[in-house]
Amino acid sequence: QVQLVESGGGLVQAGDSLRLSCVSSGRTFSSYVMGWFRQAPGKERDFVAAITWSGGTTYYADSVKGRFTISRDNAKNTVYLRMNSLKPEDTAVYYCAVKITGGVVVAGLNEYGYWGQGTQVTVSS
Repeated sequence: QVQLVESGGGLVQAGDSLRLSCVSSGRTFSSYVMGWFRQAPGKERDFVAAITWSGGTTYYADSVKGRFTISRDNAKNTVYLRMNSLKPEDTAVYYCAVKITGGVVVAGLNEYGYWGQGTQVTVSS
């Protein structure tokens, strides 16, 4: 059974940092693009970042570019999202996911087929 488990969320103040982790089990995704998405209350789930299987190429939403860093350790089946200079508008449930489609699109929800249960990030002002 494939599982993605996120951790590392919490309640922080604006300007603080957090590092989210996503560990996969049941199957190795070392050859897949991995992504992070987030969903704020009452809003759609939005793309945050993605990383190619080698880690050589990363993609970011404009809203987090320069503040967030995605990385991966394939030996540990883990993807990370380092979040610096957090803002209240970053408050959301953060999900990791596995891109199961080919092609160059990385920001679409439909490109991803396995999802974690999410971890809550709350940033107070």
